[in-house]
Amino acid sequence: MFSLSELAPPNQHESRCKLLKPWWEVFMDYLVVLMLMTSVLACTEQLSRDRIVCIPVDPLSPPCMSNHSMAQNSDVKPSPAPKSTNPQNPGPNFYSAPRGRRTHLVHQQYIYISQVCYHEALPFCSRFFPYIALLQSLVLVASGSFWLHFPDTSSRIEQFLSILAKCCESPWTSQALSHAARQENIQELEKAERQPFLSAASSWVTRTRRSSTDSGSVSPLLKSVSSLSVGSGVHCPSSKAGPDSPREVMSLDKSDGEQARALFERVCKFRSHCESSAVIYKVYVAQTTFKLFLVLLILSYTIPLLNSLSFNHVCRPEEWELVGYATFECVHVLSSLLHKLLVAYLILLGLYTLLNLHTLRWIFHSCLRHYSFQSVKDLWSLRDVPDLTNDLAFLLHMLDQYDPVLAQRFSVFLSPVSESRLLEESLERRWGEDKLQAMTSVDADGFSRLQLVALPRLPSALYTFNRLQILRLEFIADARFTAQVANMSSLRELHLYHSRVAVDPSALVFLQERLEVIHITFSQASEIPSWVLSLHSLHELHLSGRLSSECSVGRSWALGSLRHLHHLRVLGIRGLLQKIPGELCEVASSLARLEIYNEGTRLLVLTGLKRMVGLTELKLQDCQLERLPSAVLSLTHLRLLDLQHNNLSSLEELLCLAQLRQLSCLKLAYNNVVVLPASVGVLRGLELLDLSNNQLRSLPPALFTLHRLRRLLLAGNLLDQLPAEVKGLHLLSELDLSGNRLESLPSDLCRGCLGLRILNVAHNSLASLPNGIGALSQLCRLDLRCNNLEELPAELGCCLGLHGGGLLVEDWLFISLNPQIRDLLSHSDSTSADYSEDDSQVESDSFPCFPPSQWSFSSALESDV
Repeated sequence: MFSLSELAPPNQHESRCKLLKPWWEVFMDYLVVLMLMTSVLACTEQLSRDRIVCIPVDPLSPPCMSNHSMAQNSDVKPSPAPKSTNPQNPGPNFYSAPRGRRTHLVHQQYIYISQVCYHEALPFCSRFFPYIALLQSLVLVASGSFWLHFPDTSSRIEQFLSILAKCCESPWTSQALSHAARQENIQELEKAERQPFLSAASSWVTRTRRSSTDSGSVSPLLKSVSSLSVGSGVHCPSSKAGPDSPREVMSLDKSDGEQARALFERVCKFRSHCESSAVIYKVYVAQTTFKLFLVLLILSYTIPLLNSLSFNHVCRPEEWELVGYATFECVHVLSSLLHKLLVAYLILLGLYTLLNLHTLRWIFHSCLRHYSFQSVKDLWSLRDVPDLTNDLAFLLHMLDQYDPVLAQRFSVFLSPVSESRLLEESLERRWGEDKLQAMTSVDADGFSRLQLVALPRLPSALYTFNRLQILRLEFIADARFTAQVANMSSLRELHLYHSRVAVDPSALVFLQERLEVIHITFSQASEIPSWVLSLHSLHELHLSGRLSSECSVGRSWALGSLRHLHHLRVLGIRGLLQKIPGELCEVASSLARLEIYNEGTRLLVLTGLKRMVGLTELKLQDCQLERLPSAVLSLTHLRLLDLQHNNLSSLEELLCLAQLRQLSCLKLAYNNVVVLPASVGVLRGLELLDLSNNQLRSLPPALFTLHRLRRLLLAGNLLDQLPAEVKGLHLLSELDLSGNRLESLPSDLCRGCLGLRILNVAHNSLASLPNGIGALSQLCRLDLRCNNLEELPAELGCCLGLHGGGLLVEDWLFISLNPQIRDLLSHSDSTSADYSEDDSQVESDSFPCFPPSQWSFSSALESDV
């Protein structure tokens, strides 16, 4: 589909191109039209009645005559005219007597000699001047607008004129210029109101100084008043709101706003395209130079032709024998008219030459490849309009010669301030308080959360949410926290996902006092806001992006910048570190948890960990570690050690971990551990051991001497049996053996681990369940899927925690149970409900050093399997 405006007549482009023609170009066009009319008139006259009239010059001489013609001429004598005696009455034959010279040429001979003499005696200019002038005029017509129709320039010119028309028609143009004029008037009024007060204050200070000087003392108060009133300026109480005062929101329809935003993008693309070259400027200069050279060439050979256009011509034809005369006197009928037309043509050509000289002078005396909006920059709110270069600057210079107001309207869509104001208005209209309120949600922890994605900037309605606790900003390129952020008194956590956020000084004070958690995801380390490192109340800092030990901390972060984070407790880094940055030691006194996700880059140097003696939790994931780092032994307060997703193949260093007496959680999942050494028994304080997804084939008996162990995760290994010593883990509440090769479970498991709540043996080769499984009365989750079971024991009904869906098994196997037991396991009762509700609370109470989201590995593993 297309609009009717696109079906414009062909002459519309010509009419719009007049905007780019200065007065001299228009004048030259008129001159060319007059020259063309002159040449056409001359051609018309020459084609219609161009001829010459020839008469023999002198009497025929004997040598030039034949004997027969001489005899005839001797016999013929002219009869004398009768004389009259009365001078008043000359006689009847006085006027009828023949006069002049009598010739003996017939009409055909006159026609013949006229044609011969037209081509032999008439000069070249008299015969072909009209045609040459017509050809010259057509060349000047074609070269006059060549720069508007040249393929490399016409597309840019048409696009510029189209954009200019939309800029002039856009309602945003009028509103922006009106706003700029209002701001200018406000400034002038403030200046006018301030000037009398300053003059009075200055005169009062002068008189007081004079009296103080006479008395020999100068009052300190007088000095302060003088410096206030003269040096810094005194604000009149009655002054109006200046440019820094809150701006009134200009109303604009939604469709007009969308069109204005699209026009801003189109102007930006057109500007980058035109400023890359100066094709239009070069073509225009070449065209003007060519026209000047052409008219000078025409003048050089046309001016001498004036003397050739004469009325009389002498003709001496070579065919005199045919007419009997050797010399003829010819008259050119159009010579007088052609002379006048040639003079007029040369006058027009001379004016055309002067205008071309003026054009070249204007080109070389003006910097046409650079344009500055001087008239627009006088307005306060449009002072940010950038200077233009190359073709776009040249087009605006040409536009100024027609009407400078058009360039001023075009400048509205070059102003970043104008675009910013338009975006703000669009945000105010589209992202009001009601819409943001509808997007606000409450997470599982009861925190109020709001997520904003791909906005040009932050809507002002955001600052009215005084109960918002978590704010997530994604893909916002130009966000800014103003002083109004102080209204968000409940804000504690901020997520910046590929968003650049600037902070005003007044807003930074608020964020330094209130913000506790911040997550930053970026592409380059330079995108990390510098103000983040000054948040002295920050408790958690999580950085995710292309970080490395050379550029992230050493270069992109100023040395010592982390020392301002006095209360930092948690630091998470996801990047490409090769060593532990030394700057992290500056927060070693307060740092309790350090998380490093290295995305497959080998972490070579870990000596920086030795200075972080206050760490209680350490995560080094995906760091390509092949051995347990020795630097960990210095962390005597460590309670959680997470080395998942590495290349550990041997755990001989477990014996050294005995120095970490407070270690209660050890995660070694997703490694290449083949053998678990017996030295694991020295870790008496372990409450969680995660060895999932390794290559273990057996378990040492020492493992089951860890009597404080509550969670044992062994999923995804190569175990074919579970030792009976497992009964020694009396406090065990979760056992994950899924994804192994088990064919049976020891019955001692049911007698020793009476507190077991979660048992996952999915994806094994179990043929039956151990006897006495009904003794596990606290069991609330049992996963038996993907085994070789043929039936289920009826004693599963004694596991009250399984009532209500705690048993995960195939449907056909579940149907094999007694109907009464099936009903018990399918429907929950009050007892099983109590187990389900209290389960997560017991788990969290047992492991206060880390949140449940970090140790609920079995649920994630089940979904992976």
